[in-house]
Parts: sequence; structure tokens; C-alpha cells
Amino acid sequence: MENKTIDAEALAKELMLDKKNGFFRVDDEEIARADAFCEDYKKFLDNGKTEREATSEAIRLAEEKGFVPYDAAASYKPGDKVYVNNRGKSVMLAVIGEKGSREGVRIAAAHIDCPRIDLKPIPLYETTDFAMLKTHYYGGIKKYQWTATPLAMHGRIIRRDGEKIDVCIGEEPGDPQFCITDLLPHLSQEQASKTLGKAIEGEDLNILFGSRPVRSEKGDNLFKLNVMKLLNEKYGIVEQDLITAEIEFVPAHKAVDVGLDRSMIGAYGHDDRVCAYPALQAVLNCCEIPEQTVITVLTDKEETGSDGNTGLNSSYMRYFIHALAKQDGVDGHDVLSKSTCLSADVAAAYDPTYASAYEANNTCYLNKGVGVIKYTGSRGKGGTSDASAEFMGQVRDLLEDANILWQTGELGRVDLGGGGTVAQYIANLNVDVVDVGVPVLSMHAPFEVVAKLDVYMAYRAFKAFFDQKK
Repeated sequence: MENKTIDAEALAKELMLDKKNGFFRVDDEEIARADAFCEDYKKFLDNGKTEREATSEAIRLAEEKGFVPYDAAASYKPGDKVYVNNRGKSVMLAVIGEKGSREGVRIAAAHIDCPRIDLKPIPLYETTDFAMLKTHYYGGIKKYQWTATPLAMHGRIIRRDGEKIDVCIGEEPGDPQFCITDLLPHLSQEQASKTLGKAIEGEDLNILFGSRPVRSEKGDNLFKLNVMKLLNEKYGIVEQDLITAEIEFVPAHKAVDVGLDRSMIGAYGHDDRVCAYPALQAVLNCCEIPEQTVITVLTDKEETGSDGNTGLNSSYMRYFIHALAKQDGVDGHDVLSKSTCLSADVAAAYDPTYASAYEANNTCYLNKGVGVIKYTGSRGKGGTSDASAEFMGQVRDLLEDANILWQTGELGRVDLGGGGTVAQYIANLNVDVVDVGVPVLSMHAPFEVVAKLDVYMAYRAFKAFFDQKK
């Protein structure tokens, strides 16, 4: 029998996964396009640090592209662009397709809420010559990361006279900023002996708000009174207005380039605005008349379980799709059953410093493209939709045909932890859905890191999804 020499390199290229860094798989022009795309993304991050601000910024950008508020009584034709503003904290943007919703719609759904520090209903108190604020953290955080970090105050206050007051202190040059104090190393032996989860308790996340009193020899709570006086002078509010307010404290820093090569972006809020912005831009820049109606959903409350009337566990997206179906003379349930969705949420990026938390062969990496995650959940796949082989194949083919860099992975080692996305709530509507998003380092920290190339590949993925022809 004749022995044939096999060209192993050629065979591997044909049969094996290509796991090379994305830099070696794209040209300089593509890198330049990615860098340019991310300059505007950084502006979006800085202008939209809360779900209210991100909603407002998305609507502003949409209106510049010709989107108008949706009117259920109106008739729409292919190519029309509409949006639905849900209570100022989530938004849906749609481009009516040539076939409308009759053969289903295409959805990209991301969330625009992020882990943060909220105020308690009665937050302001005075102790030992300080004015302080009591807080209740929002979402999954490592509490110690939020101490000794400059914070900015954002939110909305409804005054007794009904006027809406938007608050933003700590973002502009010269603004005061705020912080949660930490214990000095010299006195922290007891603190250091605790686990990370116990070293800083939730009730200890108190914000330093002032240290000068009203100048008076009479009266109580003069330090608290002084900061309340300043708030009244600036916004015309009284302490009772804080009970009805939505006030959030977020990191005060701006989005910046990371690395001497400027290949990455460091910022607060990548999870999940790093997917929300590409999904937004995909619907703003999709083809003039897509084949099917396309919808980008930017939703709230994901970090706390997607409940509430601005989260995707509510019915607002379903109601909108049913309204579109009604105009086309078809049943909303049939439309949903024929629909497809890319759940645009972040993936955990491999971090070599904490390598033991990952299974290296099944995780996502920076600069290797957008992550396509078949399932999330935790341990025994709890809390996940687990995309079908058929839909995974469709998404794979879409990305391959468009030469979009992509990869796949899981959220860390089995039995170590895990997490959820909005995918399960969309899948519960009988929609085919899979998670597609950008890998993130230091997820849920006040300063997260992503790669510019991955951000751009996410945009290309969502746009290809919207533009595709069956």
C-alpha cells in the first residue's frame, strides 16, 4: 500500500476552527473602520450613563435619521421608521419591511440599565458633622469596587408642583463629585480578615454628601439642612421630593482608550451598552427597505431580572408587535412564532489573570469577534433559552457569508456561576433567539474593558441580520 503524505496545514484550514486573533484576519481598513465607529460609541457612553439618558440619546439619534413616534392609528408603508418610548426608560425602534410583519419580524434586543448605586426612599441623614446618603445598590456588584471611587449624581425628581427636574452633578468640569469612603489600611485588620463579599456590607455603601453646616447657633441637623438648602436653591426641591425621585450614582469618569495601542475602551456601562449601541446603529443604518420589519429594543431592568413595566419580562414588546401585526391583517401570535431575535448581551472575556475561572477552550476572547452564545444560565443551564441547532446554523451562516469575525463560549466554568440575559423572555414568546454580544473584561465593575474590533463586529452582525434576504 502506498503511503500518502498529508498536508496537515491545508487539512486543518479546511476542517478546524480558526481561532487566530482578529487582527490577523482583517486588513488595516477594517481596523480603521472599527476605531472610527468606536469614537461615536464612546460619546454614547458618556451621554447615556443611566437608562433614562441612554433612551433620550437613542431617540435623539433616531430622530436625526428620520424616525418618528409610533401612532397605532396611523398606516405605515415599507421603509417607514418609527419608535416607541416606554416611560422614558426603554425604547423600541422599527423600520417597516417590504413584507411587513407577515413572515415574522427580526429583533435585536439589548439592555441599557447597568449596575449602580441607587438612593433609599429617605436617603439624607446627618452623623458626626457629615451629611450622608443611604443607598441601595442595583444589580450584581462587588461592593468593595465602589468605595473610594468618584461618583456622579444622575436622575429625575418630580416636584410637588408636578415639574420634572433632571439632575446631573459630577460630569462637567468644575462640578463637585461624591464618594463612598473606605477604611485606611492601618486600621483595617478586621476588615481584611473577612471575605470579599463581607468586607463591605450593603448598608455601608453610604455616600459622602457634605461637611459644612448652616451657619446658625440654633436648630438641629444643620449639616443636613445645608445640603438640602443647596439642592433647593439649584432645583427648587424639598426633602419630600427625594422620596418620589429616581436618583442614581454612577462612576464619574469618561470613556477612554485603553492600551498603548488604543485597541480597547475602558468605561462604565459596557454591560450592556456595548451591545445596545451597535444594535441601535444597525436599525438606524439598515437597508432602506428591509425584507421583514426590523426592530431594535433597548430595554431596562435586565440587571435585576427584567421585571417591571420597562423590563422585557413585561408585555410592552409583545404589544408593539401585535399592533404591527394588526395593521398587516395577521395574528400577533403567528408573527411572533415566525420571528427571530439576536439577544444582544455581553459575553465574559477570558482574563489570564483569573484563568481558573474559565474553561479556556469554551470562552470568548478580546479581539476575536462578536460572541455567539448558545446558552447562558447557571450550573445546569438554569435560566436560559438554549438556542436550537437550526437557528445556531442560520446565525453561523449569516456571519460567515458576511465575513464577520465571531466566536463562541460559555460564562465561565460549569458549576462556578453563570448569568442570564433577556433571551429567555423573548424565547418564551415562541421566538427563535440566541445571544450575540461583545466580550467584556471586568464585567459589572465601575470600569469595564472591551476591544474596539469586537464592538464593530457586533454592529456588522446586527446590520447583516437586519439586511439579510431569505
